[in-house]
Amino acid sequence: MTITAETPISGEVQPPKLHPAVRRRRIKQRFTIVGLLVPGGAWLALFFIAPIATLVILSLSTGNVGLGWHLTYTWSNFSQSITSYGPEFLHSFEFGTAATIVALLVSYPAAYWIAFYGGQRKTSYLLVILLPFYVSQLIRTISWQFILADQGIFLTPLKAIHLLPQNFHILATPWAVIGGLTYAQVPYMLLPIFAALERIDRSYVEAAKDLYASKWEAVRRVVLPLSTPGIFAGVLLVFISAVGDYVNEVILGGTGTGVIGNVINSQFFVNMNYPFAAALSLVLMVALLILVIIYSRALGTEDLMGGGTY
Repeated sequence: MTITAETPISGEVQPPKLHPAVRRRRIKQRFTIVGLLVPGGAWLALFFIAPIATLVILSLSTGNVGLGWHLTYTWSNFSQSITSYGPEFLHSFEFGTAATIVALLVSYPAAYWIAFYGGQRKTSYLLVILLPFYVSQLIRTISWQFILADQGIFLTPLKAIHLLPQNFHILATPWAVIGGLTYAQVPYMLLPIFAALERIDRSYVEAAKDLYASKWEAVRRVVLPLSTPGIFAGVLLVFISAVGDYVNEVILGGTGTGVIGNVINSQFFVNMNYPFAAALSLVLMVALLILVIIYSRALGTEDLMGGGTY
């Protein structure tokens, strides 16, 4: 017998032939999936991948604004960015970490009270908290400059009754910058935590109380672990935003409070040293990415994904 390409080999399982209607339906499903992915993929490529690739190419280039930039694979910008502006990098991460911790300490009790005791007015309470943030961040930060001024409405009465010395000041100090960052980032911490707390099944808390757990033990052993996804998201949002912020430092800070965001802004728009500014931006981005990965591994992203279904 002559074996041809169409002749099945002994012992070989032939795949069943699909009905034409089933084949068409599967092809249609594949095109639907691709069609749904195209808009998001195009947006990601246009506004994330393309800018990052541009920064990488620009950071390895030399030239000037008049003659243009040429890719010369100059790596010295990266080492120079760390050696020249190490204190600014350190200040950014210090201020960002402090603002994240303070925002968490302030936001969690507020979110807890609204979620568990807000009743039918939860939306109203959230609106009251978020209402000031409908105003521009720049205007709000400038307002804090007037409030915290040496002769402002906050310090003047305290100095008048001798609770504070006359030479006491808050502006142009790290505390003013951390306070401004915390105030600006509180909604980004409060809303994810509130969403996580709102999803907790209240029967879990009641079960803990039935097992003779005190209110604090119920919060610590039941509510806090179940709200970890909200804490995880809030910390990421606040930390990344606070580290890259420089508006608060410019308005509320002073000598010795410089942050890397202000340096990047100056290199781009004042000195027009685009390769060096791009290198600074990439170093900051990589450092943030490393810290986020460490934080995610330490907190346990797998547990968070499992803890999302209460």
